[in-house]
Amino acid sequence: MRILNSPHQNSRPAGEQVDMIVLHAVSLPAGKFEPEPVEQLFMGTLDCSSHPSFGDLEGLRVSAHFVVDRKGRVTQFVPCAHRAWHAGVSSWQGREGCNDFSIGIEIIGDEEQPFTQVQYREAARLCRVLMRRYPAIGRDRIVGHSDIAPGRKWDPGRQWQWSRFERSLARIRRMDVEVI
Repeated sequence: MRILNSPHQNSRPAGEQVDMIVLHAVSLPAGKFEPEPVEQLFMGTLDCSSHPSFGDLEGLRVSAHFVVDRKGRVTQFVPCAHRAWHAGVSSWQGREGCNDFSIGIEIIGDEEQPFTQVQYREAARLCRVLMRRYPAIGRDRIVGHSDIAPGRKWDPGRQWQWSRFERSLARIRRMDVEVI
């Protein structure tokens, strides 16, 4: 796994335990699936003048713990012990501020094109590794961004097949992914 250290992170609140994974989808610009613009956004180096749709990203400070690209390559941007800035205004089962207690995984994709088989497999592998590391994360604690910010966020969207992800999650045996 490749590791890039995003400046868009901070410490989790004292005593806060990781007990949830939030799945996201991202495409920059819309409908394009190259990982570089996403990496640049998370690293704070995106040239917002390089595409007309990037104008509203100027000054945005956002990150996720991990990104799974279309080829299944995983990049880690924020150590799991730290808070990534992925969920924004959010709540789950009465708890506000999901960044405080969750791991954010961005999957490169959108609402128009199906995700790739290797993305399902590698996202599931990563989730299984995280579930082993953080036993409080059960399958019911892997949610979509749309679940924690309904009406505000759509991702991972209608193209993300939760049943396919569930099958991948159940089949993963090799969990040799090293996360920090």
